[in-house]
Amino acid sequence: MDRMTEPTRRVLLAAPRGYCAGVDRAVETVEKALELYGAPVYVRKQIVHNKHVVQTLERRGAIFVEETEEVPEGALVIFSAHGVAPVVHDEARERNLRAIDATCPLVTKVHNEARRFAADDYDILLIGHEGHEEVIGTTGEAPEHIHLVDGPDDVASITVRDENKVAWLSQTTLSVDETNATVAGLRERFPQLLDPPSDDICYATQNRQDAVKLMAQQSDLVIVVGSTNSSNSVRLVEVALKSGARSAYLVDTADEIDKQWLDGVDTVGVTSGASVPEILVHGVLDWLAEQGYADVSEVRAAHESLLFALPHELRRDLKVATAATAATPAPTATS
Repeated sequence: MDRMTEPTRRVLLAAPRGYCAGVDRAVETVEKALELYGAPVYVRKQIVHNKHVVQTLERRGAIFVEETEEVPEGALVIFSAHGVAPVVHDEARERNLRAIDATCPLVTKVHNEARRFAADDYDILLIGHEGHEEVIGTTGEAPEHIHLVDGPDDVASITVRDENKVAWLSQTTLSVDETNATVAGLRERFPQLLDPPSDDICYATQNRQDAVKLMAQQSDLVIVVGSTNSSNSVRLVEVALKSGARSAYLVDTADEIDKQWLDGVDTVGVTSGASVPEILVHGVLDWLAEQGYADVSEVRAAHESLLFALPHELRRDLKVATAATAATPAPTATS
């Protein structure tokens, strides 16, 4: 009599995953600022939405505050990757703060689009989640023109001044599918709806969702590494469930995984949000290997090579510091 074959336990690891170019730039901005100026360095809001990253930077001397008024007058403040409204820049100037703007360039693009549409007197339908920092920052660029649309269910309640002068923009970290559904609903209501010059959904958000779609089709369970206040991480859980995974969970670290999730599971999919350092993913993989899921295969949806330069204020000061170091004579040996 043949023995029953043991089920194959395996892990499918999504690629791309983890840090996007905007997050990498923002985190490096705080790290370089601490090296260049010394602690403390104040950061308005979490630089990125990840507990581990924030706690690591706090240990190095970063102080995270909620509002500009909490920063001592004349101190250095860094604005987070999610962007801020113009009024925040005004507040910083009033307090004589030295400001470094670490806003992701893709978020800055949306801010620029909002200003252009507003200058042409369009009503702007901003697709996004109420209260999210990115939405607050974008709305602040043209508050009298922007109407928030929090998903397809909001479409019916929108009121605009002129149905022939309406444009849409979106938060960069949304579900691609849900955003497309919202835009379709908006276009049905407003046939003359104007699109942004290019897609507002960030390339990294889209790539990570595409990878999860591929992975979820073959996974019984999907584990997304990310914090609960990370919009793009939460979306990955939703995408996994909609794409065929039997279950999907969001965890900050491997310590939050429940062994019961593995009951009857042969294939585990693993990915991480765009603000998650790879060390946390390795922690999950190590934990799964201890449970018998040591076979890891990559599921790749795209290759990423985009890099963003550091904020110009920081690059300027780094250049000055480098030049000063080069000009300093080397110490001479004494006998």
